[in-house]
Amino acid sequence: MQPTLPLTLPTPFTISHIEPENYRTVTIVLDGQIDAYPGQFIMAWLPRFDEKPFSLVSANPITLMVTAVGPFSRLVHALQPGDRLWLRGPFGRGYHRPATQTRLALVGGGYGVAPLLWLAQTTLPEVDSITAVIGARTAADLLYADRFQQLAAQHSHLTLLTTTEDGSAGITGRVTDALLPLATTHALDGIYACGPHGMLAALQTLGQQYQIPSQLSWEAYMRCGIGICGACEHDGQVLCLDGPVLAHAA
Repeated sequence: MQPTLPLTLPTPFTISHIEPENYRTVTIVLDGQIDAYPGQFIMAWLPRFDEKPFSLVSANPITLMVTAVGPFSRLVHALQPGDRLWLRGPFGRGYHRPATQTRLALVGGGYGVAPLLWLAQTTLPEVDSITAVIGARTAADLLYADRFQQLAAQHSHLTLLTTTEDGSAGITGRVTDALLPLATTHALDGIYACGPHGMLAALQTLGQQYQIPSQLSWEAYMRCGIGICGACEHDGQVLCLDGPVLAHAA
């Protein structure tokens, strides 16, 4: 196993195995571990090509979800078990649950679901209830629903809801449509989410309307990971240092 100290320089890890998730997404498990917590991210590097940020699905072993959306992620998809991927990190601020929040909604849009399974796993022993909401455009785009279902089978206070914009699975509509009944009945005291900006903005508005604090992981183009370049500025904050998870009051 690799050392668990924070990695200040790119450090090679060997791919242990790769799990297909859907037509464009895989989960990659590496041969090491790192000191991190849900919501933090790492920078993955391929020599002589590029470096990109990825949320951690797990820190022990290091696990990443990779969706083929650009040249870098497609090259990562071409890797095989036994190949190496270079990492540095972890970076940023992840999720921190106040003790007063015991009825949570964990909301993932598209591949934004990546850090939420780990958050659910670590939080379930400490809370009264978790409602996981996974949203996507179509049933084929839903990610980690099976993993959440397996977790729900082991923990009766975890409920899984899925939404699709085309109605091909779960609730027809968006994640806010699934959350609205819980918000209006005051069944939540914390929203934790990761996904596209539009989804996060809608969740922030919903939280403010129904007085539910939220912690939202904002996506951004991160280059340095250490707050120097400013590429990931969002509303006056540098997400690689101040985020990517930002707390929003009710």
